[in-house]
Amino acid sequence: MVRRGRRQNKHESIQLYLCKDCHKTFNPKILKSKQYPLKVVFDAISFYNLGHSKADARRLLKEKYGLKVNPDTLTNWINELSPLCRYSRFRDQARKHYSPPQLIQTATLNHQQVYYFRMHQAKLNYLLSQPEFRHPRYHGLIDYFDSITNDYPHCLFQTDKRSSQTKINFDFNQAQIPRKENHATRLAQLVLQAVTDNRMRHEALQQFMLVNDSVTVAMEVPIYLKPQDLIHFNQKLKFTIPLKLESTLTGHIDILQIRNGLIHILDFKPNARKEKPYPQLMLYALALSRLTGLRLYDFKCAWFDENDYFEFFPLHLVHKR
Repeated sequence: MVRRGRRQNKHESIQLYLCKDCHKTFNPKILKSKQYPLKVVFDAISFYNLGHSKADARRLLKEKYGLKVNPDTLTNWINELSPLCRYSRFRDQARKHYSPPQLIQTATLNHQQVYYFRMHQAKLNYLLSQPEFRHPRYHGLIDYFDSITNDYPHCLFQTDKRSSQTKINFDFNQAQIPRKENHATRLAQLVLQAVTDNRMRHEALQQFMLVNDSVTVAMEVPIYLKPQDLIHFNQKLKFTIPLKLESTLTGHIDILQIRNGLIHILDFKPNARKEKPYPQLMLYALALSRLTGLRLYDFKCAWFDENDYFEFFPLHLVHKR
């Protein structure tokens, strides 16, 4: 493919491409024939799923972009994207308990660089009320989220010991990591087509999934793992973790989901097929298990982009049958 000019519609200029094989000029966007930029469409859906009425969502679009969106147009966008934006299943129920400003709890974390921890209170409480999550141990997840915005050891994050930079050689003899496509890859395909600055890919995808899907409960979740935590895993639980810690490891989980009876730790990795972030995800799972009191059995780890999704059970890497 090569670039072949641009097409101007009513509100934006669209990049066109030429296929050298079939000699056809095309627009690669998944959602086509839109008079408005896709960012406007996605923000409209997000405003609506945050609990705003359709009239308020149109008003917020007018304030942000200076564009007047027809009521029928907004309704069509909501209906068209509802198969992917599944939060619509319990949006009305959430509105009874949370106003738009209350729906998402936010904390700005100055951990050498700025991170924005966000937690969706309605989804978290709804998902943890399901039968498979009614065990009292799952309340540890809620307590840990509350601690992030209240009494949290932020001083631990002022060191350079990052989990994403730690190399560990785990035994993958019993681990199966198949490649697949799922709802996360489809959402990435949808959202990333509207992102023009590659530095904003993570945040755009995180925020859209947090507001609009039905299982993402938090983003940029801080975690830390202390040397005594590693001793607990190795000596008390008899795990095999090929790592020695002399100081605290820290990190931030991109996306946290609750689905299929498990806590899913997700990391967005451009060119996921070439990446192998096993150590980073393993340390995330170990740390979150220790911080919340949940078993490692309750976690699943994954990394993905718009084309590929890879997942594994962290317990399989440290506890052999």
